[in-house]
Amino acid sequence: MAFFKRKHNDDAADGAGRLHERLAKTRRALATGLGSLFRAHQGFDDSLYDDLEDLLITSDVGVEASRLIVERTREHATQQKIREPAGLLETVRAEMADILSAAAPLPAHAGAKPYVLLVVGVNGVGKTTTIAKLAKRFADQGQSVTLAAGDTFRAAAVEQLERWGERIGVPVVAQQTGADAAAVAHDALVSARSKQHDVLIVDTAGRQHTHSDLMEQLKKIRRVLGKLDPAAPHEVMQVLDAGTGQNALSQLQHFQKAVGVNSLSVTKLDGTAKGGVLIALVQKFRVPVRYIGVGEKFDDLRRFDPDEFVAALVPDLPGE
Repeated sequence: MAFFKRKHNDDAADGAGRLHERLAKTRRALATGLGSLFRAHQGFDDSLYDDLEDLLITSDVGVEASRLIVERTREHATQQKIREPAGLLETVRAEMADILSAAAPLPAHAGAKPYVLLVVGVNGVGKTTTIAKLAKRFADQGQSVTLAAGDTFRAAAVEQLERWGERIGVPVVAQQTGADAAAVAHDALVSARSKQHDVLIVDTAGRQHTHSDLMEQLKKIRRVLGKLDPAAPHEVMQVLDAGTGQNALSQLQHFQKAVGVNSLSVTKLDGTAKGGVLIALVQKFRVPVRYIGVGEKFDDLRRFDPDEFVAALVPDLPGE
């Protein structure tokens, strides 16, 4: 789809420097740890690699991903006869970017109109705000958008999405509080089709992922959409709050099992030192990160670029 194609100038106006600034908390934590690590070790021995693995784990990179990064870094350093900390650090960056780039691609749905994006996630992760930012992003690219207020569990959620719709100039299909969320999704898809809109974004209830009724509701939404369009939803995006750290893995596991999540949007990276969790998520689930949220403004929802992210996440050593 045209609105998902990477543009060389997309998000580039702010430059990598802005992302670098927004990931400061995670980078400072890593900078302190890396500085201490290389001061404590004179050479690249087993203890250095053990301490490096511990540092990555405490930075929420996750046990599996940390072990893999260190194993590959050790192999590369040995093969290339790397002897300087800067060279080792660059290898760590490359291995992180490789993990983040290795997620399974989204299924192709060329020509789908509307492209149906089902957005899931627990309360408080910034789901509805992310939907509004996505809608504005698509609209700014010339795409017509419909929003479905499928979080009928909370009146405030419906009202919030309606306010966002008015603000950015896109229609919102909504019903009363307590209405069947699947019926809202159904009506929204019928409406988007009749208007020949390019994108339909469906909001959903965000009660805790351990709530079985919620998961059944999500499954029903998926079934109802599928009756209108066998390929719908074309994408199931989960919104995760980076500040929850490793708990994000548990959330993704539950939603993945229920509705088959195939993309991620990770929010609040500007307010946490747990930015490394993106690597843990992709390594474990092979689900691509599509967008990251690094602030409150519309343009603070950025298309995810693994190389840019790792460059902003992992600091240079002092004096470099």
